[in-house]
Amino acid sequence: MIAVDWGTSSFRAYRLAADGQVIARHAASLGILQVPFGRFAEVLRAETGTWLADGETRVLLSGMVGSRQGWVEAPYLPCPAGAAEIAAALIDIPFDGASVKLVPGLCDRDASGTPEVMRGEETQILGVLDRIGTDGLACLPGSHAKWARIAGGRIASFQTFLSGEAFAALRSGTILGRMMTDAPTDLPAFLRGVARGEGALLHQIFGARSLALFGELAEAETASYLSGLLIGHEIRAALLPDVPVFLIGAAPLCALYAAAIRALGGTAEILAEDAAAFGLASIGATAQWA
Repeated sequence: MIAVDWGTSSFRAYRLAADGQVIARHAASLGILQVPFGRFAEVLRAETGTWLADGETRVLLSGMVGSRQGWVEAPYLPCPAGAAEIAAALIDIPFDGASVKLVPGLCDRDASGTPEVMRGEETQILGVLDRIGTDGLACLPGSHAKWARIAGGRIASFQTFLSGEAFAALRSGTILGRMMTDAPTDLPAFLRGVARGEGALLHQIFGARSLALFGELAEAETASYLSGLLIGHEIRAALLPDVPVFLIGAAPLCALYAAAIRALGGTAEILAEDAAAFGLASIGATAQWA
């Protein structure tokens, strides 16, 4: 089977063996926003043509390719949901020479009734359920960080935090950026922000500037401090007592989250970056193929 994690900015394809193991990989900077004139079928064929020519006839897609801006909009599936529920809700996409199916995203509602949505992260979570177990807490850091509660081997609920995008916007679009440099992440400054990240967030954000003005925070430390401040608020809101956190995503960002979680008294473990491929394998094994 060919498994494709197709997001906003990237295209990642995997050729999977019958047992779900990855036997080949291919990546391209061809996210859904880079596909010309909606020519998704052409891009898919161009990027996976060798595998199709070798006899692969099943293709499973996940991610933003199923959004309103993607190839076909797949309705959101309500939580709780696991591999069986997701496999039963796959969307068929016409494609010459192969059976192509699309994974739906998931939806949920927070305590106030406000909708929550995800596309792609559900597949990554399913890919590491064997490590998480039947119950736990999964975190996928990023522009829109997701925290998902796992119960009974299914995604029971989740919530989204705009921490990554807020950091980028504050750094590039406010006066805070005038005090920041492109220095590497400074872990002590980051953890200082994490420790501060509780209470009046908007007030504390301005402190990133005033600390630098008074020489109490070096300009090379300011971006790390601001990042820690935002992530500290996020983690405090999402942590559950005595529930370990399983981090899924790029190793450098996951390592920062792990350090912050431990600094706040939690436990964290970083899982495989190929989680999407394993999740698609799990869904594909349950799906009904033509």
